[in-house]
Amino acid sequence: MINTKDILETISMIQDENLDIRTVTMGISLLDCIDSDIDKACDKVYKKITTYAANLVPVCKDIETQYGIPIINKRISVTPIAMLAAACPNADLVKFALTLEKASRTVGVDFIGGYSALVQKGFAHGDRELIESIPEALAQTQHICASVNIGSTKAGINMDAVKLMGQVVRRAAELTKDQECIGAAKLVVFCNAPEDNPFMAGAFHGVGEADCVINVGVSGPGVVRAALHKLGKEASITEVADLIKKTSFKITRMGQLVAREASSRLGVEAGIVDLSLAPTPAIGDSVAHILEEMGLESCGAAGTTACLALLNDAVKKGGVMASSHVGGLSGAFIPVTEDAGMIDAARSGALTIEKLEAMTAVCSVGLDMINIPGDTPAEVISGIIADEAAIGMVNSKTTAVRVIPAIGKGIGEELNWGGLLGGGPVMAVNKHSPAVFINRGGRLPAPLQSLKN
Repeated sequence: MINTKDILETISMIQDENLDIRTVTMGISLLDCIDSDIDKACDKVYKKITTYAANLVPVCKDIETQYGIPIINKRISVTPIAMLAAACPNADLVKFALTLEKASRTVGVDFIGGYSALVQKGFAHGDRELIESIPEALAQTQHICASVNIGSTKAGINMDAVKLMGQVVRRAAELTKDQECIGAAKLVVFCNAPEDNPFMAGAFHGVGEADCVINVGVSGPGVVRAALHKLGKEASITEVADLIKKTSFKITRMGQLVAREASSRLGVEAGIVDLSLAPTPAIGDSVAHILEEMGLESCGAAGTTACLALLNDAVKKGGVMASSHVGGLSGAFIPVTEDAGMIDAARSGALTIEKLEAMTAVCSVGLDMINIPGDTPAEVISGIIADEAAIGMVNSKTTAVRVIPAIGKGIGEELNWGGLLGGGPVMAVNKHSPAVFINRGGRLPAPLQSLKN
């Protein structure tokens, strides 16, 4: 039975501690929309999305009203568009992006993810063309997000794709420099990308998924921080871990409720609950502040990686008991410009890209939402991608890179988008060139731990 104390605690979490459902994401398969005529394919894509997602936003608003639970974003993820592009040789693939944009406006969602390609083992028909079209697609749309998976523990790392993505990230920033280089902020480069991730910009609907599913992403850094503050600084590490587990359980139960309600009302399958702690620039909603509540003077100080490892593990252990189907990324995110505490630490110099890279070995994603100098060469961006992919490949975990070259700006200057993307300072990057290594091409072999069969 739910008692009065539990109800009041949940109300406090929502009103005072920024607890929310970060996203309800409808995953839609577009495999039955493939056509050799791109115009016919686009017509099929538009019709399917607007049919399946016609009631997505109204249903989410009804759930918000009935339960008093804020649902911040309503999103859609689709089959990687490169798979549709394979059937349309020599076509203008930006047409797919414009179709997705039109569909997003029709149904009223915040983002559509899936302008994507999976090239961890090589380029299939349509992959390279799709990737090369990403900068133009992101520059001509507002709601489209793109991602490319360039490596995996099983396949190794496609170094030709790594080289290409360094160029694509720069180009995406250049084409949107009059919009604070936002194109690069909507583009993620993955290793070990999950097929059911509800979070942007990396969401896509994997080929192993059902025709249509509902995936939910929860968020509650402020709730965890508030609980730790009440615990006090005399508590042991064991007590800290136990409290985070219990708090994560409560947060995830709310996500499970929303997932069940949304899938039932929309008449589609319930997919997964992603129990990631996703921060926002709002005060009191920061993963960095959780780490500081554990006892760090500032995020980025010695001990930061250990604190993040504790947090990530406790979030997973607590959350997995609250939902039958946990998936996506599930853990703690460290997007610099989207986290008030990370922004402050970066501005003060306490947090560097090198420290962030170390932290990605134990967090849920990778180098996320980091502004870098506008004159950073493409091969340096490729080197950053290769390093991060290597961490994911060797550790059998998801890693990603979302860096934004701040065209025309240098270290200490800022990019600002507002909303969930936030803003923050341009951080220093080691510019010693990896060009010879990047230009070798080929495939970086999979590690020994890939041989698990």
